[in-house]
Amino acid sequence: MRPLPHDDLERTLDTARDAFAAMHGARLFLTGATGFYGAWLLESLAHARRRLEVDVAAVVLTRDPEAFAARMPHVAGYPWLRLVRGDVRRYDGPDGAFTHAIHAATSTTQAPGTVEDPRATLATVVEGTRATLEFVQRAGVARLLFASSGAVYGRQPADVTHLREDFAGAPDPMDLGAAYGNAKRFAEHLCAQAVGVEAVVARGFAFVGPHLALDAHFAIGNFLRDALAGRPIVLTSDGSPRRSYLHGADLAAWLWTLLVRGAPSRAYNLGSDDDRSLGDVARRVGALLGVDVEVRGRPDPAAPRNRYVPSIDRARDELGLGVTVGLDDAIVRTARWHRGV
Repeated sequence: MRPLPHDDLERTLDTARDAFAAMHGARLFLTGATGFYGAWLLESLAHARRRLEVDVAAVVLTRDPEAFAARMPHVAGYPWLRLVRGDVRRYDGPDGAFTHAIHAATSTTQAPGTVEDPRATLATVVEGTRATLEFVQRAGVARLLFASSGAVYGRQPADVTHLREDFAGAPDPMDLGAAYGNAKRFAEHLCAQAVGVEAVVARGFAFVGPHLALDAHFAIGNFLRDALAGRPIVLTSDGSPRRSYLHGADLAAWLWTLLVRGAPSRAYNLGSDDDRSLGDVARRVGALLGVDVEVRGRPDPAAPRNRYVPSIDRARDELGLGVTVGLDDAIVRTARWHRGV
């Protein structure tokens, strides 16, 4: 897997410079380093260490250190990074004390509203969070960032354009397809109960950027996959669902800032508030990458409006965070990385 572009890493550094500086001398424990979040976190940390000369050591829990090293050899070889083999659902944790922890281990390979094994999802999210909380309390961790999801809100009502953190909705507990959202919701509750640890929650929405899987359920990833292959982008739906996409450079900057400066026992939406219909997103990808777009589905006036868009007022007002990479720029940057340019 190719390293992240220097320009993207500089973008993260520009926003999170103070957060990185505040972590000088820290020892970080991280779960979920093999995913989109983890890749951006570790590469941006490596960049901050070089540019700012901050001394931060990191220990990563992974089920397969060899696979991680093969996928990201440019990261795995750093002397300040140690890979520890373990299953997030049950582990004792590495020896020694830690100052910070980021719990990002989860599974997001399934499409929203579907689940292959609800019990496995619950075990990974809930038991993984329980085990991590027990470990960080033993290890003396002062600050914990839990990577949650906008799925905790359940279905977004048609008359709500942007979900706020105080939205009172929730996933249906009887819907097996809502196992992920229900699990994340309960895991947040476990974090709220943590004693002696300042736990901050980041509710992630939708993202774009290098390391985004192009063959999973992410719509913009599928659009990029087809465009990069020179194929027309075909939507079988009517293209009306509305989404917003935060670029990985902003994602990493927000995560580091939330870890250091987020208020304890408080949740922050993590995403962009620039919402577009999927039809519009597909057309932007097509126009920027030079392929045609075909929308085959027909609108159904009786169907509920499909939205998944956060309000980011809390992160903006309390922490000064915002979207620095617009959608068009994000699409171009992602395509360039996948092309190896």
